[in-house]
Amino acid sequence: MHGYGYMGWGWMVPLLIIGAFFYWFTNQKSGSETEEKSPLDILNERFAKGEIDEKEYRKKRDLLSSGGN
Repeated sequence: MHGYGYMGWGWMVPLLIIGAFFYWFTNQKSGSETEEKSPLDILNERFAKGEIDEKEYRKKRDLLSSGGN
């Protein structure tokens, strides 16, 4: 018999492990670069999500733009 069977696919296991590791490694590196957000970006997101009202948003935005003074 010349079927492939279970033993014929044995080369695929190491290939899948290497591929999965490469995929995980490249996504970890690119994810950390895009995670950096400025305080103003975070404030804008919080306002857009409705976590803070307009009065608090303007107060914090003005505080950030003045350098905290």
